[in-house]
Amino acid sequence: MSQLRHLVSRRDFLAGVAASGALIMLHPFSARAQANQAHLRIMETTDIHVNVLPYDYYADKANDTMGLSRTASLIEAVRKEATNAMLIDNGDLLQGNPMGDYIAYERGMKDGDLHPVMKGMNLLGYECSTLGNHEFNYGLSFMDKVLAGANFPFVCANLIRGTELAANPRDDKLYLKPYVILERNIKDGSGTEQPIRIGIIGFVPPQIMVWDLKNLEGSVKTRDIVEAAKAWVPQMKEEGADIVIALSHSGIDVKQSDMMENASFFVAGVEGIDAVFTGHQHLVFPGKKDFQSLDAVDTAKGTLQGKPAVMAGFWGSHMGLIDLLLERDGSTWKIVSTTSEARPIFERVDKTNKPTVADDQRIVDALKQDHEATLAYVRRPVGKTSAPLYSYFALVADDPSVQIVSQAQTWYLKDILKNTEWKDMPLLSAAAPFKAGGRNGADYYTDVPVGDIAIKNVADLYLYPNTVRAVEITGAEVKEWLEMSAGIFNRIEPGKADQALINTDFPSYNFDVIDGVTYRIDLSQPPKYDSKGGLVNAGSTRIIDLMFDGKPIGPKRKFVVATNNYRAGGGGNFPEINASKIIYEAPDTNRDVIVRYIVSEGTINPSADANWSFAPLPGTSVVFETGAKAREFIAQVKSLTIEPAGEGEAGFSKYRITL
Repeated sequence: MSQLRHLVSRRDFLAGVAASGALIMLHPFSARAQANQAHLRIMETTDIHVNVLPYDYYADKANDTMGLSRTASLIEAVRKEATNAMLIDNGDLLQGNPMGDYIAYERGMKDGDLHPVMKGMNLLGYECSTLGNHEFNYGLSFMDKVLAGANFPFVCANLIRGTELAANPRDDKLYLKPYVILERNIKDGSGTEQPIRIGIIGFVPPQIMVWDLKNLEGSVKTRDIVEAAKAWVPQMKEEGADIVIALSHSGIDVKQSDMMENASFFVAGVEGIDAVFTGHQHLVFPGKKDFQSLDAVDTAKGTLQGKPAVMAGFWGSHMGLIDLLLERDGSTWKIVSTTSEARPIFERVDKTNKPTVADDQRIVDALKQDHEATLAYVRRPVGKTSAPLYSYFALVADDPSVQIVSQAQTWYLKDILKNTEWKDMPLLSAAAPFKAGGRNGADYYTDVPVGDIAIKNVADLYLYPNTVRAVEITGAEVKEWLEMSAGIFNRIEPGKADQALINTDFPSYNFDVIDGVTYRIDLSQPPKYDSKGGLVNAGSTRIIDLMFDGKPIGPKRKFVVATNNYRAGGGGNFPEINASKIIYEAPDTNRDVIVRYIVSEGTINPSADANWSFAPLPGTSVVFETGAKAREFIAQVKSLTIEPAGEGEAGFSKYRITL
């Protein structure tokens, strides 16, 4: 029977530290553990998405909010202070940044190759992992070759090999082992080593059969997570597992349904499961921000239905930690008490992200060649643009930097929805300008010239790591969506010159342009909604001449709109736009979709199609500020008459629009 790795083997080290008089920071459980009790610390990483190093390959610069090499320092700190500890992972390892794409599409995985993620994980000595939905993005053969390099097992209880589900889940022909039972020794409060059997079971979202159908169809099927848990956990107990840990690559939702994507809350309710390690949603649990209003979810204690649980953010941003105080009960162990936390690798100080830990140099050194090869990859052109991509006029006219995002989103979802009930429904796309000056300064604009476009340029087009969503809404809701967006403009008095156009309190990322319809904005009307989505002028109508396919939009007509998870989930407080309208949650980020679109097209044409404009106001002009380089692109804006109007402040230039 082996020891818990990295713990008992540290006995001599800890003894030496104690002899030197140095302070050893032990968890309170360790301090009060009795001769028949033991403190077990279980650490989690989740949703690493190939971010082994603290580097944003899209932006081509270091980033202190990410990196398993940073999380590793938190892991090692716990090991140094703990008597008994183990490390597990919760999936989504193989896709999510350009290093993952480089390995999959450029270098490839030959038999015997070691993936960069596995290099880092093997160095850290993981005990077990499960599969995330992104493990399948490059196909089963690629995944198999990567997993073969792991020095630890992968488990998944609801991924079935073949196309048939058995009548009894225990008879399923599973792709991987459903669980493992690790036989370990732990030290009790008296220092005596005691045997323990730790069962670990894993789950993947059943929706992989939708998200990666082209890679999986005919090869595998999925079963409901909770159904699989209820079938396999009793067998784990029958085989002598003292405690059972669930690795649930599935988020937290309290509304139960069959084949749930986010089933961790209900996994916690399965009899026999003692602790739940969750992820997938890229959120943090426990904590003060996420999951606050859900019944039987204690965000302070970190429990789901009374069971300890943790969700450790994403990209290595946090290390999840569940502490168990165990008590020997005859020949087995029972849990006396628990704590749960998510420890971050950075803190926010004076509007800046400051690292709280350093890199584990072993990982940095091991990935040196992979890092350098990835840099060469992202700096290499992946396509061309036949028109410049800029956002200097994104708040006053249809804009190429927004246009290309909508083109990519539409291209992606059209293929996704072609075999669904929404295949004949009109598909629109909503996108906003992210880099549009404002409080971020006069240089904060997208500016990609004609010619080669590299993967890192995509950061200029899409700043945030959002994922694609599709919502089904009515024509009336399309109009209200645009009414909210139009709140970025001040009310303009007809016949008056040089009025300030932009409400600077309204963030540019909430100025959605909806592509696929045409419309005009009547600035003489007051905004219907304020910058926070509050209804301030119920009778106002700024959006006029709203058309689809050259005809006025009926208020009850149904549309599918491509957007991102932030907006679809209610971000920005747009009227009637919330999670209840979502019909499709993509596994892919908007950034990745843009890259794929550019690769598929070879040469993109991002020229704006001028689907929206301001309604004429005779004898009226407005002014706005933008970057000084905007003067180079004035002639390309066909829907407006724009002219320089002098210098602004802090490096901005002022421009005039005659309405």
